[in-house]
Amino acid sequence: MNAFQNKKTKFLDLGLIDYKQAWDYQTNLFQSILDIKTENRANNTHLPTNNYLLFCEHPHVFTLGKSGEEQNLLVKKEDLHTIEATYYHINRGGDITYHGPGQLVVYPVIDLENFFTDIHQYMRLLEESVIQTLKEFNISAGRIKGLTGVWIDSENEKIARKICALGVKTSRWVTLHGLAFNVNSHLKYFDYIVPCGIQDKAVTSLEKEKGSALDFELVKTVLKDRLSNLFEMEIVN
Repeated sequence: MNAFQNKKTKFLDLGLIDYKQAWDYQTNLFQSILDIKTENRANNTHLPTNNYLLFCEHPHVFTLGKSGEEQNLLVKKEDLHTIEATYYHINRGGDITYHGPGQLVVYPVIDLENFFTDIHQYMRLLEESVIQTLKEFNISAGRIKGLTGVWIDSENEKIARKICALGVKTSRWVTLHGLAFNVNSHLKYFDYIVPCGIQDKAVTSLEKEKGSALDFELVKTVLKDRLSNLFEMEIVN
């Protein structure tokens, strides 16, 4: 381990929070890490950079990534109020996705130089944390080559269905945005979009796969544990 690596990661459960409020919050943390890195570079110092792991839920909202297609939103923006939803075009990768109550959203705002400098590895470990969490609930999940996220029945593309979406941004190895894990999600809202721009794949939730709603706090605990183990984080509250 590099002597200057800081694996301490502050965990924050933001609860149900407006999307824009959470976006601003994580952006401020992201910028604070970049500021430390800028100072270190300018002064040839080695001040430790911070890491944050944010858990939350959002009210109904659709977000479009910077490379996404606006036509993948299938409801007119002026009609969003009729389904109590909002819409944001944001700076992560990926296409359109949905966030809402019952979905566990995870924003790791971390300096990857404290862990490893490999974006591919970062994405795969995020996926693996959800795969391992699902295993705890006796659900087998995996990946589909060429597609990000976590899938049920991933080995059979005709019936494969997505249970977790990923979309991230990085700058100088600092991460922003993250993953959205459908636990007890309102799946009807996915009918208003072409999820992640993929037209021929279904979306599912842990509740749908198990046949009843899950203990949301328990799922949080398991996922937090899997993330901390995979990234070798030292979680602090």
